[in-house]
Amino acid sequence: MKSIYEEAGGTYTWQGDYELPNLIIPPEKEIEIGVWGQRHRRYLKQYHKIRYYNLLTAGTLNGHLAEIEQQAERMFQSLVSALSNQENVTEKLKANHPMEWVQKMNSIRNRATEIVNSELIYI
Repeated sequence: MKSIYEEAGGTYTWQGDYELPNLIIPPEKEIEIGVWGQRHRRYLKQYHKIRYYNLLTAGTLNGHLAEIEQQAERMFQSLVSALSNQENVTEKLKANHPMEWVQKMNSIRNRATEIVNSELIYI
């Protein structure tokens, strides 16, 4: 009598006294994953192992990480733009007081990074 796995086209291999299924992970499309996607991957792997391995074995992990990467980058860019406009950090300030401009932009980028991390990456 065939098992459900064998009826679906699966095969087994003997390993000592055990018969193990020959599982093959479907190939994933190679996608470039940036810093946001890598952070999210580390977070999933450390704190949400079941979800991480479900995505990995389904062959959808890279697609999921690429989507998170795109969302995070768009959110980061819009936050930096909105905060710099709100705080009046302009090209004029950059030309007249470059060190002050650098300080303010670093502050804005750090705040935007924290917002993206808390709302999109580490959830």
